[in-house]
Amino acid sequence: MEKPIEVIFLSQAEDFVEELEVRARRKLFSIIRKTKERIIGQWFTKLKASEGIYEFRFDESDKFYRLFTFWDTEGETETLVIGTHGIAKKTNQTPKEEIRKAERIKRAYFEDKHRTQKKN
Repeated sequence: MEKPIEVIFLSQAEDFVEELEVRARRKLFSIIRKTKERIIGQWFTKLKASEGIYEFRFDESDKFYRLFTFWDTEGETETLVIGTHGIAKKTNQTPKEEIRKAERIKRAYFEDKHRTQKKN
């Protein structure tokens, strides 16, 4: 049996979600719910030329939103999709500097996780 998928937000992702307008937030949580049910579509894609970075992508009211994420499959009971941070913009292009930022956050997450595990 496959482990359930859980989606969690790091602090910058939480800040992004809290600042979303109600309609945009509803849309985001709708696509997160689909992903947790293993329904994968164009709203959740791996970014090319990245080190394992994915994005939840959606648009609302002439804005394009991106919530950058990565997978943590190391857990015994669940698979995590970790939200790093998000952006809202007027074009459909994903800035490379935002992808690099997500990669830095991912590396720091796993370094901290592995350092904590070694202490225990």
